[in-house]
Amino acid sequence: MPKNKFQDVIFTIIMVFFMVYAMICYNIALNKGGMTNEVFLLAFHELVIMGPVAFVLDFFLYGGLAKKITFGIVDPQNAKQYEIVLAISSVTVCLMCPTMSLVATILFSHPGAELIAVWFQKTVLNFPMAFFWQIFFAGPVVRRIFACIFDRK
Repeated sequence: MPKNKFQDVIFTIIMVFFMVYAMICYNIALNKGGMTNEVFLLAFHELVIMGPVAFVLDFFLYGGLAKKITFGIVDPQNAKQYEIVLAISSVTVCLMCPTMSLVATILFSHPGAELIAVWFQKTVLNFPMAFFWQIFFAGPVVRRIFACIFDRK
């Protein structure tokens, strides 16, 4: 896990890429009615916009808030490391998913007067994917990549 601000920036960039790219692919596939090879390419166009938004939200707003909320629920002195990691990851998804769904709704769905309804639907569809992708794939893979870069002993 990051030990200083530089490492925190690198960790956040890697996590944002894995999470945002996957979520963009998921949303495009939903809109197209299924997954195709084209989805992987189309997702890069949105990643240029959504990646920086997610980085700013996570690094400057939700990263610290997620830890604060987590440590209000989980005692870091008595909890196992994996419990802390899972709790922080879960809280982060709870904060990021509705916010990123709102941004995506405004930028890409053109909801008009149905903003709240479309945002709510997008959030409900995105949350299970974001949660399970974070817990079972992105989180472990990003922590492994980060450890390969920084934890050389």
